[in-house]
Amino acid sequence: MTTAVDASAIVAILLDEPEKQAFIERILADKCEISPVGYWEAAVRVRRLHGEEGMKRLDRLILELDIRIAPAVAETAQLATDAEHSYGKRTPARLNLGDCFAYALAKERNLPLLYKGGDFIHTDIEPALKA
Repeated sequence: MTTAVDASAIVAILLDEPEKQAFIERILADKCEISPVGYWEAAVRVRRLHGEEGMKRLDRLILELDIRIAPAVAETAQLATDAEHSYGKRTPARLNLGDCFAYALAKERNLPLLYKGGDFIHTDIEPALKA
């Protein structure tokens, strides 16, 4: 099975948040993919918090957990655009750019999505971890 991973899950692991172990276990149990925009979003966040050392930790984590950075194609961009229209900042989901691309990756490939927070519960995406 393959799981799509949102930047929020990666950042939660890197920041040792309470969900860290559950996220790692799910990632290790499946093949996992993150969108290029999701990787960028995680990178911006960890670089802001921890500088270049944060970037090294992010890249090491991606490598060690064997998370593939999925290619973004025209269909991905269209699905992300549709996600923003349906679930963007003016809706209860309040998805940002990175969220929209995580949504698009999951939707395009019919994958569950591993994420932290309450934004995706307002969408039609299947969560990788049930609450």
